[in-house]
Amino acid sequence: MTQLKLVGFSGSYGRPSKTSALVEYIAELACDRYNLARSVFDLTDVGDTLGLAKSQNDLDANATAVLKAVVESDLLVIGSPTYKGSYPGMFKHFIDLIDPEQLRGKPVLIAATGGGERHALMVEHQLRPLFGFFMAHTIPTAIYASNRDFSGHEIISPALLERIGFAIDELAAFVSRKGGPTGD
Repeated sequence: MTQLKLVGFSGSYGRPSKTSALVEYIAELACDRYNLARSVFDLTDVGDTLGLAKSQNDLDANATAVLKAVVESDLLVIGSPTYKGSYPGMFKHFIDLIDPEQLRGKPVLIAATGGGERHALMVEHQLRPLFGFFMAHTIPTAIYASNRDFSGHEIISPALLERIGFAIDELAAFVSRKGGPTGD
């Protein structure tokens, strides 16, 4: 049986970043639990051609490889930093280059980070509708983390860790639906 592929994508250019740390942590836990192959990328991996791209064909080889990994994955973990109540423009531009059919039916666990709690609904008001447009299956439990949930780039909040656990539990239906292992 072919191992299912989980791809994490962080809409952050910063390295290190809390958003990338969150996506990496979620991806690692999910892959360990369900025996999935894991790849994690961020906007820095996509590179400079993204800003000038009007279609997938305008991307360089690195950006094309990241986009291909995203659309060919079996499951996605998508994370975005929150700027002024929404996701960054370059993150949205990357997503805009994806044809809606390329994400149809794909399970997506959505996550976001922000400076404080007032941005917590970004996952529900921005990310969930975005992936709904693509006809993807967003996991019911969305993840939002604020600065107080981290020490540096390490997650320290018990409540956040518990929420991540709930979201990873919800992936089980999609892993077994695709014929992969169901986990414990």
